[in-house]
Amino acid sequence: MSITHRIMITKGSYVLLLHLPKTQQITIGKKGLVTFKKGYYAYVGSALNGLDQRLRRHLSHQKKIHWHIDYFLEHAHISDIYTRENSRREECDIAASFDQKFGCIHEFGASDCACASHLFFGDEAALKTHVSTLDMKKANL
Repeated sequence: MSITHRIMITKGSYVLLLHLPKTQQITIGKKGLVTFKKGYYAYVGSALNGLDQRLRRHLSHQKKIHWHIDYFLEHAHISDIYTRENSRREECDIAASFDQKFGCIHEFGASDCACASHLFFGDEAALKTHVSTLDMKKANL
């Protein structure tokens, strides 16, 4: 999958809407084996030193596996990307808003903060509705 319209935001936050086609156990780095239910997920992240590059990395299938999301993306695909330009880290605030409404994969993508998680599970329409309340723009994939 490639971005047809170049994302020109250099700093900001993002939400990846992901689809996992079947229930499966996936080894997530040092977290070990985690069971993920078939369905839709929202992953919250930020990149204050190159949002465009970060999103291209997430879309790439040829990368060194480093972050929790890298392991998950070997099995799930990105269906939508939402971004918001900002020069301060706000991914934890965005993650907290998801945590109030959706189930989470405990400590996923949150090893450098106090959040419960940065990966949330829910109905596709409900996840998209929630993102629409966050003043984020949908990127063209």
